[in-house]
Amino acid sequence: MNSAATSGAKKLTIETMGRPHRLLSDWRISVLVLIALWFVIYMVGLSTPALLDDADTVHAEAAREMLQRHNWVTLYVNGVRYLEKAPLMYWSVAASYKLFGVNEWSTRFPLMLGVLGMILATYGLGRWAFGAAGGFDSGLVLATALGPYLFTRFLIPDVLVGLWLTLTFWLFLESLEQPRPSKWICWGLAAVCALNVLTKGLIGLVFPAGAIGLYLLLTGNLKHLLRLRLFSSAVVFFAIAAPWHILAESENPAQGQVRGFLWFYFVNEHILRFLNKRVPRDYDTVPLVLFWVLLVVWLVPWSVFVPQSLKEVPRRWREFRSQMSRRQRAYLLFFLWNLVIVGFFSFSTRQEYYTIPAIPGMALLVGGWLARERESAGDSRERRGGRIGSAVLLAIGVVIAVVGFALLWFSKAPAPGTDLSDLLRKNPKEYALSFGHFLDLTPQAMGVFRLPLFGFSLAFLLGTLASFVLRRRGRAGASNAALALMMVVVLVCVHAAFVIFSPILSSKDLALAIREHYQPGDQIVVEGLYENASALNFYSGLPLRSLREPAGNMWYGSRFPDAPRVFETQASFTALWDGPQRVFFWAEHEDPRDLRGLPRYVLARGGGKIVFVNRPMEQR
Repeated sequence: MNSAATSGAKKLTIETMGRPHRLLSDWRISVLVLIALWFVIYMVGLSTPALLDDADTVHAEAAREMLQRHNWVTLYVNGVRYLEKAPLMYWSVAASYKLFGVNEWSTRFPLMLGVLGMILATYGLGRWAFGAAGGFDSGLVLATALGPYLFTRFLIPDVLVGLWLTLTFWLFLESLEQPRPSKWICWGLAAVCALNVLTKGLIGLVFPAGAIGLYLLLTGNLKHLLRLRLFSSAVVFFAIAAPWHILAESENPAQGQVRGFLWFYFVNEHILRFLNKRVPRDYDTVPLVLFWVLLVVWLVPWSVFVPQSLKEVPRRWREFRSQMSRRQRAYLLFFLWNLVIVGFFSFSTRQEYYTIPAIPGMALLVGGWLARERESAGDSRERRGGRIGSAVLLAIGVVIAVVGFALLWFSKAPAPGTDLSDLLRKNPKEYALSFGHFLDLTPQAMGVFRLPLFGFSLAFLLGTLASFVLRRRGRAGASNAALALMMVVVLVCVHAAFVIFSPILSSKDLALAIREHYQPGDQIVVEGLYENASALNFYSGLPLRSLREPAGNMWYGSRFPDAPRVFETQASFTALWDGPQRVFFWAEHEDPRDLRGLPRYVLARGGGKIVFVNRPMEQR
């Protein structure tokens, strides 16, 4: 290489590595940038939309009743025992209600703090394993990835599982660097695993044990387990995890034909669910190939760099165990982290969001590679890989933009007053999946989403184009910044679209209408499962009855002798409707078969749902 070319290469290296790396080396600046991203993406607009029917308000109602009953051991929903979930998320939401009142913002706030914790833990672990730039890039990937954002739009604990796993694997990697790990590392490892168990049951122990055990087996280092102070660590683990389980069993023992908490929680909700034999079987499962693909999809737009990052995973573990660098050990463990989670659910039932706890591991794999790319020479394999990835991403951006702009061109804004539900095509068989309702969208319905669709499409086009151009010019860090900025706009548009779509998914407005007219002695009945209209319960604070054979979230708790009446048969409902009490009936059809031949009056409708009453509103 001639001197001019050498000088140019040196100049490029200085320009692309010098100033950014000096900034990133200050952890305070990196943390402030990541917090700012988190705030803009996750905290702005936290009060909207309304909480949704099903998991969102079922879980929020459990926290509300926990506070209302002053019972922090047994979860209740709609006045009925709700024994299938671990308590930590509900404790945090109930505490938020105590501090800030019961509303949408306070419901979501604890989960958003969990997201922030997961981002900062990922940054800290990445910085420890890959250096300052690697830590920042890992945090950046996680903060702006699609999946974690989507699955914090309703109240599920999987992001918290990701937080605890990140801390668990950080402590384990720390222990590998010490001939005799300190008691604080070992006890911290046990404590974090216990918190994970209190967050989502036994997978809080199965996932870290699987990844760590597989790591030690592959590296021929199983003796390391003996260095982790197993006895005292077990004491710490059980001291944190056991009390709630013991108290829950003591409050909910077997009663007659009801087997009690321990059977339902451990056997039915863990073992039988894994074997796809859980009772009742009120869930669906994602096809296996799609489930694996979704792990990468949830990392959009950084997914294009996954193939390059996987090349960093060491392959000759046993021979070079003692020579493996910190980076290599971390890469191997992060890979196994993902493999164990997707492998576990490959043999079980699975929902779209079950891979979310693996996303911090994916972010670390990609973030470590992005830092190496920026530290590499302009003609290196890493730089070429980055340019290829940005070209693939640009192609995807062009396709998204073409499809989006085509929908804009062919769609028309609906007439004023049009209910979005009138433009949808219902697919009730898909609603057991978390995003099943979005399959209802039709080309006609896209006219309602014109503004967010335009912003989404344009952001993807311009963001991927800017990323491609900047990487071609050797400015990988600026290219990553362009993608992060793109995702801020994209996720703002996703939020706007979600707000528009939320009346389809929430019965809040109907709950407020009922609450306005409700008087003591009135009854509220839901067509089908309680969870189909659980927002009625949360927003009104009133109990619901279900016109359905015992099933769903209310099934097991309703079998306890002290449970309130929550299920109606057709005969009992007809008698109730014809009786002296006023009855509100929530349905998803203008002509529900359960009301055929019965007098009925419309109280409110919206989002494809309708509330009937059994007499005119001026009558009692």
